[in-house]
Order: sequence, then C-alpha cells, then structure tokens
Amino acid sequence: MELNLSQKQTQTLSPQMMQSMEVLQMGSQELLEYIEEAVQENPVLEPEQNYDKQDEFSSLQRKLEWLESTDPQNRYYHQQDTEEENDPLSNYGTVRDDDENLYYYVLSQLKVLELEGDVMEAGIFLVESLNQNGWLDEPLDVLAADCGCPLETMEKALEAVQSLEPAGVGARDLSECLKLQLIRRTPVEQLAVRIVEGYLDALSKSRYGLIARELKVTQEEVRAACDHIRKLNPRPGTGFAARENLTYINPDIIVVSFPDHFELLTNDYYFPTLNISGYYTRLMKESDDGQVKEYLTGKVRQAKWMVKAIEQRRSTLMACAQCILEFQEAFFRKGPGHLVPLSLADVAERIGVHESTVSRATKDKYIQCSMGVYPLSYFFSRSLGPVSPGEDAASPDAAKALLKKLIAGEDKKKPLSDQKLCQLMAQQGCTLSRRTVAKYRDELHIPSTTGRKQYE
Repeated sequence: MELNLSQKQTQTLSPQMMQSMEVLQMGSQELLEYIEEAVQENPVLEPEQNYDKQDEFSSLQRKLEWLESTDPQNRYYHQQDTEEENDPLSNYGTVRDDDENLYYYVLSQLKVLELEGDVMEAGIFLVESLNQNGWLDEPLDVLAADCGCPLETMEKALEAVQSLEPAGVGARDLSECLKLQLIRRTPVEQLAVRIVEGYLDALSKSRYGLIARELKVTQEEVRAACDHIRKLNPRPGTGFAARENLTYINPDIIVVSFPDHFELLTNDYYFPTLNISGYYTRLMKESDDGQVKEYLTGKVRQAKWMVKAIEQRRSTLMACAQCILEFQEAFFRKGPGHLVPLSLADVAERIGVHESTVSRATKDKYIQCSMGVYPLSYFFSRSLGPVSPGEDAASPDAAKALLKKLIAGEDKKKPLSDQKLCQLMAQQGCTLSRRTVAKYRDELHIPSTTGRKQYE
C-alpha cells in the first residue's frame, strides 16, 4: 500500500456566492417571499416600507402615464386605475372576490326576471354550469337530472338564460351560440341565421359558391352574411374574470418610451428596504457575553450578505435589460416582427459576465413596454443563418412576420402553398425549409392552403 501526495486546484463556492446566485435567479414574487422569510428569521434585518418615497413614486407614475399614453388599447384601463388610486401598479396581484365575473353578471340579470320558483332554481343551476366560454357542456336532459327537475322546467330556464347578456350565453354548441347573437340583432339577418344553422363547415372553408347555390342567393349576399358572422363572438364568456383568482405578472423592468430615447426603470419599489439594526449592532460591539457576540456577529454578517446579494441582483438585471434594449431597439420602436438574433453569449460578452449569470438574471423576469409585458427570455432569438455575405441574419420572429405578410397579400382563390411560401421567403432573404414554414404557420394559427381557399 502506497501513500502519495499530490497538489491540485479545486474551485469551491463560498456561502456568499451561493446566496448571490440563488437571489439572482429569483422572480419578483419569489424574492419578496424570500425577504419576508429572512426578516422573520433574522432579528438584525429591519424592513422599511417605502411609504416615504412619494417623490420617487410621483416620478414613476408620470413616466408610466407617458408609457400608457403610447398604447391606445391600455389607455382606458390605465385611466380607470388612476381614478381609483395613486399607485400606478397597485392593480397587480390577484383578482378580488368582488370582481365581476360571468357567473355574477348573468345571475344578476336572471334574478330580476319574474320566473316561477322552480324555473328560477333551474336557471340558477344552469348559470352555475356555464364554462368559461359561456357555454353549457352537458346535454339539457343530463342537467335536468342533476338538478332534479323535469326537462320541461329546464327548457324554460334555458330560454330565460339565453335571453340574457352577453348574447350567446347558455349555448350548447357553436351554431347555437352564433344563432343567439344573430337573432338579437335588429333586423334579424335571416340569411346569416340559415348559414350558421347548416353551413358552418362550408363557411370555414370559404365555399361561398356552394352556399349560394344551396340557398339560392347570390355570392355577394353570402359574402356579406359571412362577414357579419365572422364579427360575432364564439366565446361570449371571454372578457370576464374567471371564478378562480388570477395571478398577474409583476414586471421587473419597465421601459419608458420617449420620442428620442428609452429609459429603464426597476419595478422594485414594492420591496421593503432592508436596514441593519443599529440596536443589535451596538449590542454586538458592547456585549461581554461571548455567545451573544458570536450569535449577533453571524446574524449581522448574514444580513449584509443578503442586502448585497439583492443589490447585485438589481444591478445585474438592469445591465442585462439595458443590453437587450440596445440590441432589440427595433422591437421596442416597431413591435413584434422586428427581433434580431440575440444569444446569451452576446449579452454576457457585452456586460462582462458568464453566460450562466445572464441565464440566471433573466430567468422568470419580465419587462413591460408599450407593446405589453414580455419575459426577458423572449428577446433571445436564434439566428436562421446569414442570407448573403454582408447582410444580417434573420430571426424566427422576423420570419413569422414575413410569412404573415405574404399570406395576407395572397390571392384567396389560389392561396400559396407552403413550398411556394418557402420560395418567396427565400427571395426576400429568409431561407427556410418547407417543414419550418409549415411549423411557423401553425404557430401563427393560420390554416393550410385548403383552409384559406375561397371557392366560387
């Protein structure tokens, strides 16, 4: 048996580094829970709520107002929020119990109707049986048996429920849902009603000629009726809060757009500011008890590590977001379809850290801009390869935008095949295989050639 001495270098992670990496990859909600738990365990940490930072909040609110004013679809909701309270982001969180949902909305209308007692009970049972789309999933006889009432009573209740708003609620299939919305119009569009009753399959394939021949009307009349049908809402329950509480995303970074530049803000004002207790610090220095001094020394050191890790998380996240903003400026100005290829290595090289650090910093983090709220990982887009020497490579986002544009401009009587789309995209500098084109088309929820064709 021989004993040999050898010398080698090994890399170990200190407790500080491990804590820093854990904090770095935490999302906002996870970090908030981590802070609250640490405050409970470590008496040296003193949380200070940021109620006194009114100037900072006012500045943030003004910048958010500017941001919201550039997004027309959100302007109404933003104005509604600011009328209720001064905190521009206080509506993030969970839906309150008194928020209006489909169940309460329909039930409030049902209860003002003068219905017989058993019909009212059956109607309430039907409302409780609505799914999130506002439809009834079960056959009426099954619902009647579950409710314990005659089928005739359930039919009367169904008629009452289907007369309520939103139009189409209480439908049992797509045809009935669309028909309920059409008969509520004044005047009733009888041709559209006949189409939804028996020609939805032909409508989905744009076979206007077949519908016109069957119903003995002109194709122009069929097209007009089909245009009205396509404007209807097949899911009348959408737009209402779900029965279960919804969890909203807290963006970690907010991009404020100005005419000549962008500005980044960290959305961390709802985190309490952590301070080191002066009382325990003095007690640590003045105490003659060795155990007390040792205990407080460890807690103070632990608290300092945590404060430093949270600040390092903030600075790293801001550096990554700033780099993403510089690379993807076209997206923040023009919107989806203008992402350029970007990798973790590109960001890591720019800010001088390892790729794993960038991966942790962007994990479960979100950024809010005038286009909406996006995960930071959304902005990392692979390259589809250089189109030609001296030109930039395309990204999947740009390829999908080009694909959507080509399909929108095609002749609907002779829609482009996936192979033809592949050739046209290659001519415009985006070389893809036919299989990839078909995959991107499916991801955009665009039908195949057969589904897009409009027949005579």
